[in-house]
Amino acid sequence: MIPAAFDYTAPSTVEEAVGALAEAGEDAKVLGGGQSLLPVLRMRLAAPTTLIDLGKVAELRGVREDGGALVIGAMTTHYDVQRDPLVQQHAALLARATDTVADPQVRHRGTFGGSIAHADPAGDLLAPALAMDTEMVIAGQGGRRTVAAADFFVDYFTTALEPDELLVEVRVPKHTGWHAHYEKFNRVAQAWSIVAVAATVRVEGTSIAEARVGLTNMAATPVRAHAVENALVGAPATPEAIRAAAAHAAEGTSPTSDGNADADYRQHLARTLTGRAVTAAVSG
Repeated sequence: MIPAAFDYTAPSTVEEAVGALAEAGEDAKVLGGGQSLLPVLRMRLAAPTTLIDLGKVAELRGVREDGGALVIGAMTTHYDVQRDPLVQQHAALLARATDTVADPQVRHRGTFGGSIAHADPAGDLLAPALAMDTEMVIAGQGGRRTVAAADFFVDYFTTALEPDELLVEVRVPKHTGWHAHYEKFNRVAQAWSIVAVAATVRVEGTSIAEARVGLTNMAATPVRAHAVENALVGAPATPEAIRAAAAHAAEGTSPTSDGNADADYRQHLARTLTGRAVTAAVSG
């Protein structure tokens, strides 16, 4: 199907992009990598009056250090995030999760910020972003503001972004020396997660000193498994202790039932996959 007609603009700076959004109004759409937006346009599930292409905004690309954080530009592709040495050293969980996003073609075109802003609860980057306490830097006509991941994801496909605002970068606290794993359960390769678990841990000696666990597709937004984290901290890094902690994974979740799985099965998967993810992370 052919998309409905729309105006097109390709700004070269964040300020120009924000101005274009303000001028176009609520019926505008922002184009990043296009991996989510273009299919929606082709099916006419969205009919924007204006399409704002961020492909020429160079400042939105790349990974850099800023003290105790990494700063990832919103237009940085999944492929570049996967392979960036700073991400691999200081944010291993993001690298592991990005490895599972779709297929190589999508990872070369799709963008880190686009996936975050799309806010699909089955998307593979939301739970790691939440687990790592990332912060979203948002630009609007009034300047820039920073929103914690816990406050950024509001509901299904809904974020704290206002219609005239852009996600420009994501600040990721460094987790240097932490081990990480992303355990994903799906029907076929490259499909959306039915359930997935993002786990990153810091081990001292034979005990788990710190733990962060996020759940994918267990609610309308990504979920932080605080009960699991609390049970892991100070526990021995043994299969028995990890299984006991993972038994708390479904607490506080509200998964849906659909054609892929019912809610009870998703809660079972959350417990099972959490055990696997933490075990793999500790072993790494």
